[in-house]
Amino acid sequence: MSQHIAKPRTTAVILAGGTGQRVGLSIPKQLLKIAGKAVIEHTLTTFENTDSIDDIIVLMAPGYVPDIEKIVAKAGFKKVSKIIEGGATRNETTERAISALGEGLAEGEDANVLFHDAVRPLLSQRVIDDCVTALERYQAVDVAIPSADTIIVTRTHGEDGEFITEIPDRSRLRRGQTPQAFKLSTIKRAYEVAAGDPNFQATDDCSVVLKYLPDVPIHVVAGDEYNMKVTQPVDVFIADKLFQLASTAAPEQVSEEAYRELLTGKTVVVFGGSYGIGKDIAELAESYGAKVYALGRSTTGTHVENPEEVDDALSKAYAETGRIDYVVNTAGVLRIGKLAETDNATIEEALKVNYLAPVQIARSSYKYLSETKGQLLLYTSSSYTRGRAEYSLYSSTKAAMVNLTQALSDEWAGDGVRVNCINPERTATPMRTKAFGQEPSGSLLSSEAVARTSLDVLLSELTGHVIDVRQQDPTAGAARASGFEQALASVLDRQDGV
Repeated sequence: MSQHIAKPRTTAVILAGGTGQRVGLSIPKQLLKIAGKAVIEHTLTTFENTDSIDDIIVLMAPGYVPDIEKIVAKAGFKKVSKIIEGGATRNETTERAISALGEGLAEGEDANVLFHDAVRPLLSQRVIDDCVTALERYQAVDVAIPSADTIIVTRTHGEDGEFITEIPDRSRLRRGQTPQAFKLSTIKRAYEVAAGDPNFQATDDCSVVLKYLPDVPIHVVAGDEYNMKVTQPVDVFIADKLFQLASTAAPEQVSEEAYRELLTGKTVVVFGGSYGIGKDIAELAESYGAKVYALGRSTTGTHVENPEEVDDALSKAYAETGRIDYVVNTAGVLRIGKLAETDNATIEEALKVNYLAPVQIARSSYKYLSETKGQLLLYTSSSYTRGRAEYSLYSSTKAAMVNLTQALSDEWAGDGVRVNCINPERTATPMRTKAFGQEPSGSLLSSEAVARTSLDVLLSELTGHVIDVRQQDPTAGAARASGFEQALASVLDRQDGV
């Protein structure tokens, strides 16, 4: 009879002991806000949402533990078990973590530990899972990527400056990242041996194992380029831009029964519900038992650019059902042409429908959504990443939708209101056909696929995200790839999308 062997507990240790001196800050750089949240909150979110991680310990710079406690409480992180003040050096900080990790373990019991820099907020769950899997076979694991740059070794000659002494073979060079993962017994033993060295000093933990436990092989897991460290002032800008452009994988589609259970008795208000994506969302939600108000110029005479009509539509839905759970806005106009040749009426229409209307819908929806802890869903276009000739009005207003989503999700987080933005690839809608005419069959997403993903997002706990929907995805158009891989794709692969 086989005996069940329990998996060892896996703890993520977030090393947040650094200061903001190199980025010119008076506070630790891990508390700097990027994309509306402190850097460390992004980092903690990734570990919180990764199934292979059981709990999290934070080692914070002296004097700033209360700041982390507030972040953890506000975000509702369940896995953060301890927040400890870090030491004066990296070595001392790690030793404090090792000591904390040993508490509660039975004699002879081992555990997994992943040490990660708090200021690497773009870490993917894939890297974390790969590290945990590697610990099933190895006692020490590092994360690294190939070096795209030629590395040189130099020597300084007095006042003459630096001179090259060696150029190592780049094919064997790697750039180390974090996490660094270990069996707790291994990293503990390495530090115990190192304690006997009066000159002991290390800036990372794999080097401690390499030097003091030379017989322990250190396996290398492939990292990724996005797992950057926020160290220099330019890193702050780059990380913020990556978060702005990053799209998120759509949540897995639930069963038919689950859709019905989640939507029965809920109220959904869809602006732009006369045709296309909006009409499909309305019909889909209604088929699962939701009370749906599909509003549009051609069906209900609702003009989204008129604030009074928006207010009236929402108040009517609330009066009749006593609640509003989801508000969706797919309304938009696409006018192509050179800006210098565009008349005032066309400019005014584009701004009113594509920008001012979503702003008004958001403002009017807030009081209803805050009651139900509901969600506002907006729509952008792949053209938001880079404006192009003859799309200046459309692409600039669609870029505004992304910023509006990210700003409101932060602003309304305390009230439990979620705000997300769908970014569909070129989609077969009447608006697109009117602008471009008939296009080759199969070259466009179906509006039904976008509607299905939209419904999945509405039923999720996501907030502040841009969710890509791409035609080549086999799962009904839902996005499944890494968010930051999609950020790159949205810049490189879909510049022709609208």
